Amino acid sequence: MHNAAFAKAGLDYVYVPFHVRPDDLADAIAGFKAINVVGINVTLPHKQAVIRSVTSISREAELIGAVNTLTFVEGNIYGDNTDAPGVLKALEEDGNMSVPVGENAIVLGAGGAARAVVVALALRGVASITIANRTVEKAVSLAEEMDRKTGVSMQGMGLTDERLPLAVRESKLLVNTATTSMDVTQPLLISADWLQPNTIVYDIVYTPPVTPLMQAATERGCQTLGGIGMLVHQGAIAFEKWTGVTPCTQTMRQAL
Repeated sequence: MHNAAFAKAGLDYVYVPFHVRPDDLADAIAGFKAINVVGINVTLPHKQAVIRSVTSISREAELIGAVNTLTFVEGNIYGDNTDAPGVLKALEEDGNMSVPVGENAIVLGAGGAARAVVVALALRGVASITIANRTVEKAVSLAEEMDRKTGVSMQGMGLTDERLPLAVRESKLLVNTATTSMDVTQPLLISADWLQPNTIVYDIVYTPPVTPLMQAATERGCQTLGGIGMLVHQGAIAFEKWTGVTPCTQTMRQAL
């Protein structure tokens, strides 16, 4: 998607993969800096470890505890996490929806993507966030950490918790980050009967384009949004940081 956007904008850049072993990470970053690479994306397993190599990091990256974008400027290395703003851009620009400021939200899953979503919603001003996950301990740990870091009220619970149905009913936004949504043969993580027509259901999984959760939510009268937009917008944000040019997101979407 980046190379398609470079071509569309007439920019003389190229986006290529480098495979870096964990023990070589610091040397690789120093090498990119030395040869005047303008920026890189950082993927697993380096998103936490790379923080040691940066000059400064954004507030989103600090709160999430992970960096996915580096920008090299005049000898400095700036670390960002574009997933959090990418979530919001997709919701607001692609879905023509808004984060329900002052209302409750619920996030399904407690992995890396959930961390980004929770930070995005907390910084945008939701009143409270419930994090529900198969492994209860991960949900509780993430909720306690983010409650402390952001000052937004959060609670963690398991998917079989008796409090979950009410938490879903009282939420104006539900975001699914669990990859089980990719498997159409798997049952939904929640009962569709808990969804209210005024709840926005945002599934950041982008394969299939309409997940079973989105289909069930549509049948309940909910507004829904899939995950391809988050992938596009987090990339577009990085693109602009590196080049100073706003990319054509439609070109990036078509490439994906």
